[in-house]
Amino acid sequence: MNSLYMKIHKQAIKIAEQYPDADFYQDYPDQVDFSLQFFSTDAVVCALYDYVVENIEDDFGHGLDHVRKVAHDAGTLAIIEGQKLEGAGTGKELFGSELNHRVRMAQCAGLLHDIRRKYKNHAKEGAVFSEKVLGQYLFPKEDVTDICLAIENHEAFGDIKVCRTPAGELLSDCLYDADKFRWGTENFTHTVWEMVSYANIPIKKFMNLYPRGISFLEKIKDTFRTPTGRKYGPQFIDLGLCVGEDIYQFIQTEYAEYL
Repeated sequence: MNSLYMKIHKQAIKIAEQYPDADFYQDYPDQVDFSLQFFSTDAVVCALYDYVVENIEDDFGHGLDHVRKVAHDAGTLAIIEGQKLEGAGTGKELFGSELNHRVRMAQCAGLLHDIRRKYKNHAKEGAVFSEKVLGQYLFPKEDVTDICLAIENHEAFGDIKVCRTPAGELLSDCLYDADKFRWGTENFTHTVWEMVSYANIPIKKFMNLYPRGISFLEKIKDTFRTPTGRKYGPQFIDLGLCVGEDIYQFIQTEYAEYL
């Protein structure tokens, strides 16, 4: 990261610290803790995490830190939404080994969803690649299909492929929402600066493109897919937009000579 973007990055983190965490984490502490503990103790997730550490490209704003957070939140959403999975009106809730299985699948999807981030059509490429990887982890073929389809469906504003079961659809939606949670504050504390540094974008060009990026983020608020995502997702984005506006004003004031 060049020195100018490093300075802006540090200021962005300070700005973000002035804003609260999203209500999602305050309202579901038990589910958040369960997902975090599961991530660090489940043998399959831990083994896949070690694989991702060695194979993900970590210099483009969608690297290891990003996929780890997506995996955590996808697991949390799988717990929260893990009711009435087996068909409308059954009232069946997940518990025990079945709940663990759904969290495991959500976290594996989160870890792998950006494994081909630098490729054109990265969601499709990631799904194809992940099918080969998951074959090493003793998932049933049907589960591999569901995880890979969730990965293929995680792009914003793209066509959504129909999942084979309600459980597969929920997995897909949990991955999408967990990924888009990252488009809030974290977009401005981490992702943006890694991306512009990787692409070597001059600050003047970056600032010219800034309003278009903000407009794109605004549109994300209407795309969340799970009931929980639709409730909390817009707040994630709004917090990010507040941070983004503060950063924009900071750059205009402190680095006017570059613009």
